[in-house]
Amino acid sequence: MSKISSDIKAAAEALRRGELVVFPTETVYGLGADATSDAAVSKIYAAKGRPATNPLIIHVADAKQAEALIEMPEAARRLAAAFWPGPLTIVAPARQSAPISAIARAGLPTLAVRVPSHPVAQELLRAFGGPVAAPSANISGRLSPTEAEHVDESPLAEHVALILDGAECEVGLESTIVGFDETGAATLLRPGGIAAEEIEKVLGAPLLRPQEASREAGANEAEKRPTAPGQLRSHYAPRAKLRLNAAHPEPGEMFLAFGPDAPHDVPGLNLSPSGDLAEAAANLYAYLHILDETGVDTIAVAPIPNEGLGEAINDRLRRAAAPRPDEGGEG
Repeated sequence: MSKISSDIKAAAEALRRGELVVFPTETVYGLGADATSDAAVSKIYAAKGRPATNPLIIHVADAKQAEALIEMPEAARRLAAAFWPGPLTIVAPARQSAPISAIARAGLPTLAVRVPSHPVAQELLRAFGGPVAAPSANISGRLSPTEAEHVDESPLAEHVALILDGAECEVGLESTIVGFDETGAATLLRPGGIAAEEIEKVLGAPLLRPQEASREAGANEAEKRPTAPGQLRSHYAPRAKLRLNAAHPEPGEMFLAFGPDAPHDVPGLNLSPSGDLAEAAANLYAYLHILDETGVDTIAVAPIPNEGLGEAINDRLRRAAAPRPDEGGEG
């Protein structure tokens, strides 16, 4: 029986009872729980099979609620003013008074917080009246959902009270995550729905990249404990294997093409026939879901320009193509 619903009041009541609720954001559908409840947050990790060391993003209705949870330097406030509500997550030191479950923080001294712009997400957050922990509503490591049906037809559905329907997600990629340490330095922890170049314009300075931050700390990024969601090497993966930077598919493969010069006589889909990276980002997960459902063993993926939103698209594709946990990868 379908769990798709439009009842905001019922969803808020389910959250208050400590149940899990799936809701749409402009990026992807989220698996929500009361962020102040250890028991509720634990259900997220159990339902997803998510590593306990992987922190969750806390969703709030506005910047004022965010400031009650994290110590935001002036640069973070500028980003919040420019991009909230929207697909930006800010990671900063947690306030001692923040009532967030330590489980959601994965034991870290920081919190990841964002203000979603999707109207259904905003209605739910205001009806609930508190912070909601919400990673993507998928089994850990697998494709993120961009439609309510993606969740309703997945094994995750049996763990949730209901799935709020908000149509297709407009952005289609998870939020960009920017971290701030005690000095106020800004690091790009995960590329996402806002291009790094747009963030750097507001900051008036370049973002430190994860590789640079790892070198400064004397650590190998692949060996580090995650400091934000989406940093595991193997993530966002369909069932099928991905072959990246392919000019054309091999026999038996489906092709995920990009741009006007892509071959038209091969089986598959084109992320953006016009070569628009925003359109490609919005289509990425939905098209991977469609191609994966054909039962093909391998999806060949065309090269994507590594600029603007292409940086986030390529990040997701590299992680989706990485060795899976049962193949020696990270989980």
